Amino acid sequence: MPALAAGRPGTAYRRDMSETTSVDRSERQGGKAAKILYRPVGIVSSIVGGIVAGQVFKQVYKRVAPGHPDDVPGPLQSEYRLREIVLASLLQGAIFAVVKALIDRGGARAFESFVGEWPGD
Repeated sequence: MPALAAGRPGTAYRRDMSETTSVDRSERQGGKAAKILYRPVGIVSSIVGGIVAGQVFKQVYKRVAPGHPDDVPGPLQSEYRLREIVLASLLQGAIFAVVKALIDRGGARAFESFVGEWPGD
């Protein structure tokens, strides 16, 4: 069924959805090109984000667990209770998720301002 498309104000005309113009095709290809160009930026920002998140986690953990300021409990370390390991992992995961989201979004916005196209979608 043809879709309604807006023409001049107060009027409408029907356009067949199977029709694609050269503008439609080039917009889709531009989006694909933006995604390809953004890949190296995304990889570098992910690495930087991981480093930043690790440092943030270490600082937060030092303040939250004053008894163990230098050592973050790992799952194979027998001197820590399971509760401590799970709480440390939960905190680490939350910090990594927030830092990753902030850095990914900031990288995408910077890419868009530089290139003029949003790298996602």
